[in-house]
Formats: sequence, structure tokens, C-alpha cells
Amino acid sequence: MDPYMTAVESAKAQGKITPAAAKNIADWLSQPRYLEYRGELIAHIERQDWKKLDDVFWTVIPFGTGGRRGRMYPIGSNAINDRTIGESAQGLADYILSQPNPGRLSCAIAYDTRHRSRHFAELCASIMVANGFHVVFLDGYRATPQLSYAVRNFECSCGIMVTASHNPPSDNAVKVYWSTGGQVLPPHDEKIIDGVMQVEQIHRVDFDQAVAEGKVRFVTQEIDEKFQSAALKFAWAGSRDAKIVYSPLHGVGGFVVPQLLRAAGFSQVFEYGPHATPDGDFPNVPGHVSNPENPAVFDAIVQYAKSIQADIALATDPDCDRMGCSCPISLQPDSPWATINGNQLGVLLTDYVISKRKQAGDLPKDAYVIKTLVTSELTRCVAESQGVRCEGNIHVGFKWIAGLIDACGPEGFVFGTEESHGYLIGTYARDKDGAVACLLMAQLSADLKAAGKTLHERLDELMLEHGLFLEDLINVQMEGSQGMANMKRLMDGLRTDPPKSIGGLEVLAVRDYGSLVRRTGQAHSETMQAPKSNMLMLELASRDGSPSRNAIAVRPSGTEPKIKFYLFGHEGLDERTQGALEAAKETLKNRFAAMKKDIAGPMLDRANA
Repeated sequence: MDPYMTAVESAKAQGKITPAAAKNIADWLSQPRYLEYRGELIAHIERQDWKKLDDVFWTVIPFGTGGRRGRMYPIGSNAINDRTIGESAQGLADYILSQPNPGRLSCAIAYDTRHRSRHFAELCASIMVANGFHVVFLDGYRATPQLSYAVRNFECSCGIMVTASHNPPSDNAVKVYWSTGGQVLPPHDEKIIDGVMQVEQIHRVDFDQAVAEGKVRFVTQEIDEKFQSAALKFAWAGSRDAKIVYSPLHGVGGFVVPQLLRAAGFSQVFEYGPHATPDGDFPNVPGHVSNPENPAVFDAIVQYAKSIQADIALATDPDCDRMGCSCPISLQPDSPWATINGNQLGVLLTDYVISKRKQAGDLPKDAYVIKTLVTSELTRCVAESQGVRCEGNIHVGFKWIAGLIDACGPEGFVFGTEESHGYLIGTYARDKDGAVACLLMAQLSADLKAAGKTLHERLDELMLEHGLFLEDLINVQMEGSQGMANMKRLMDGLRTDPPKSIGGLEVLAVRDYGSLVRRTGQAHSETMQAPKSNMLMLELASRDGSPSRNAIAVRPSGTEPKIKFYLFGHEGLDERTQGALEAAKETLKNRFAAMKKDIAGPMLDRANA
């Protein structure tokens, strides 16, 4: 027997690697398709690097909510490398070629500022060309929404975006897009991954030769111009008196956002210098994680914004599909600044977009907005108060919003929002768009300034009208095979034996989106009409017995090794006064603290039992 196979079996017997890792390592040692990686794998085995081998082989990277994403490493079925990226592109090509009438074969490809993104983009292009596809290539760092736009503009069969979004510098990924311009949905995603698993040989041609032969065409300038033109349709009449500080957080947004804002009439746009350079290490960002969801990202940006007396600070993540914001709480010169979370930004933009389209006289007759199940219910209240329906029975991931646009009819679509800072207006693309979100926020900020208000004050007005809605999020990292086992143990425990109370509130019911059953106690259950997902929603009582919108949702992330707890709190207001609103905020702040204490203790103890 191969001595290296013997060593792997011995490591498995001693518990140094999981059985799944042992099987995948054995495949990479024995199967011809992995021959070029055998030397590197043997080197790891000889130095008995079992921890690393288990990490990179314990599973096969799946397609999650945002594509196939993970840490880069030269070998491994659970790592991003030439083999796993190559399999993804080959599997995509094979699946499209298997369709009854695939039509003209074409693929749009773009990439962000991460390490090896350009390399992986060229690799994908060379594979698609080898399989008979024509490739339109955004030659330079460009945004994910531009890739989505390119797929639609060129009527491509598919698209590939090389990015790991807001993940750490160690990561990279491919997001796979269908001909709609949206990320791949069922049943295509499952069938593509089936194809990926069956890939034996990855077909490739030389990238430079493909360019020379016209099989790869660079379309960067064309897409820049057309994308900006599509976005500027939402540059409505209004004030442009806003001094804006913008940060691309070392990502691609610097190639898109400042130009768009200036084209829309904003003359005072200042890019934050320490974040302006494209850099996959994200060196000047806290923790080297360029995520605009993290308020700490804005600390340095806000200091600069204050120094130049700016009105608003905006930031986008590395592939410019998420937008974050910080601004003064009041218009007083010495006002403190505060960030606005993703739910609240979505509420503000939903209200603003509907209002502006009404003013312009182009609000569709059957207008609707879309949010996900874990996005603030205040979005629904705001939309319905203006006569616009809200579609909200969909799971986390903007691909579900994109799919619903086409299912409900794009002619009625007004706005899409998700709590993780993703927003879309219009039908030019089918993915969240940080660039256009910046344009909308700039306009809203300027219009409110002209009316003597800030974004924070407008948000308070909406809550005085509809009641206080607050949300919070807890992320718990659970790395590797042990982390996956802990997440499964936690989810199984919550399904079979949910807690009686959380944060002092009784658990009234558990909505299990895996089995599509809502349970109220041991004796009663009812079927739910919803899409399937590995998520639980624990419905909580209110303190006064009134109808409750308090809840906690629990779900493993589809793109990162962590489990997420979404906290939802609601308080009605007896009086529509600022004092009553502030008192309600304090009540929910204390409630969330009690919820977090229970989650950090008894609930997470289930995972580690």
C-alpha cells in the first residue's frame, strides 16, 4: 500500500484527522485529476501537518448564499486554490452545455482587489473559452454590481465574480451568476455543484492567446459608461449641498463611487486617503476586515470627516456591493457622529425611494419592495403606509431578492433591502449595489440637510410614526470540522428542546425553516408556507401581553464559519414624543442585553456540550 495512504489511515485512527478529511486526502493522493497537487500534499504528510490537512480537506466547499468562498491554500477540497476554482468554472461550463438549448455561449468575468483575484479571473476565463464560451472581461478592479449589469447587458449565459466580499484577507471566492444577472438559485446551484463534484479534467487554453484571438474581450470602459448611465436614472431633482467623505476600504469602489457622485452633481466628494489604495491586505482597516457593517471601520473616517466639516461618511466593502454610513446626530456644529445599521439604512432608503418616485410620478401601479425574513419589519410598515406592498418571506442572501424580482415582475419592483447592508433600486442589475446605495444616501442626506434634519432625526420620525423597531446581531465564530459539528449540535438542540424563555421573555413558538413547521409547545404544530433553509425563528412574548414582534433568528452563515443570532425588538409608543421614544430605546437596550446574556450562556453551552 502507498506509504502516504497508510500514514493518512493511521492519522484517522488516532483521531488526528476526521474520516471525511481522510477520504478527501486519499482521493487527492490517488486520483489522476489531482496529480499536479500530489507533491505538495505529500510534503504536508511527511511533516505530519495533520491540523492543517484536516482544516483544508474535512469537507468540499459548497455553494452558499454568496457562492463558493473560503481561505486560500495551495491544496485542499475545503480551500480556495486553482483546483477548486477550476472545478467551479468547469462545472459551470459543463452544466450550461448540458442544457437542451444553451444558445450562444458567453460569460462575463470580473474581479476585486484581493490577492490572486486577477489570477483566478484569468483562470476562469481560460476554462470558459476552452469550453466554447466567449468571455467579456472587466479588465481592472470593478464592482460586483457591474458584473451583474454586464451579464444582462451582453445577454451572457452566465457570469463569474472573483471576490470574497468583506471576508478577511486570507479568503477569496467565486460568485456564480445566471443569465438573469442574479446569483445562481435552485435548482441550478445544486446541479452545478453536482457537476463540479464530477469534474475529472479541467479544460484550459492560454489566456493571452484567447485575448489575441478575440475570444476574451475587454469591456471595462463600455461597462463603466453604461453602468453609470443606468445609475444616474436615480439621480432625482433635489439638493446637492452635501460634503461627502467616501472610503472604498481598499476595494474596488474607488473606481466607481466618486465618479458616480460627481456625475450626479455632488461637487464636494472627498475620498479618505488611507483607504484609497487597492490592497488585498486591507492594511488601514480595523482587524484588516473591510466590512462596512462594523462601526469601528468608521472611526478614522469620521475623524477626517469632522476635520473638514463633512455632512456624511460613506463606505463600501471590497467588491462594492454593500454600503455603510455614519453622520452627525444633529446639525449642531459640535454634534457627535454615529453609524446607522443595515436595517435602519434600509428603512430610510425604502421611505426615500418611494417618496421620490411618487414625486416624480413614476411609482408603478403594482409597486412592491422586497426584504428578507431577518430584515426589520419597520421596512414593511414604512412601505405599506405609502401604499406599497412588501414581499418578505425569503431567506438571507440577496440572490433570493433578485429571484423574487423576476418572479413578481420587474415592472413593479421599487426597492430591495437586506439587513447586511445590501440595497438595490431599479432593474439594471440583479444583485445588491453599494455604488447606487451611496448615490441614494448622498441625495437623502442633502435633501434632509436642506429641510434642517439629519438622517438620525428622520429615522426617529419614522419610529415615532410606526413604533420603535430595533435589531441586533451576534456572530459566533465556529471554525473547521469541530465548529461545524458544534453548529449542528446547537441547531439540533434548539429544534428538539427550545428554551422556555430568553431575556426574560417567554418563547411562544419556534418556526423551523428546515422542516417548514411552526411549533407552539409539544402538542401543537402547523405547516408553514416558506422556502426551506437551515434557520430557526424563536417567537418571543411581549412584556404587556400585546401582539409581539420580539424574536430571535438563528442560522449558520452560508459564506463564513460562524453562526448568527438575529435579535428583533419592538415597543409601541403610548405617546408620540421624543421622550417616549428614548424611554422605549432604553427598554429595548436592556432587553437585548438580557437576550445576549442568555445566548452567550445556556444557548451556546448546547454547542459545546
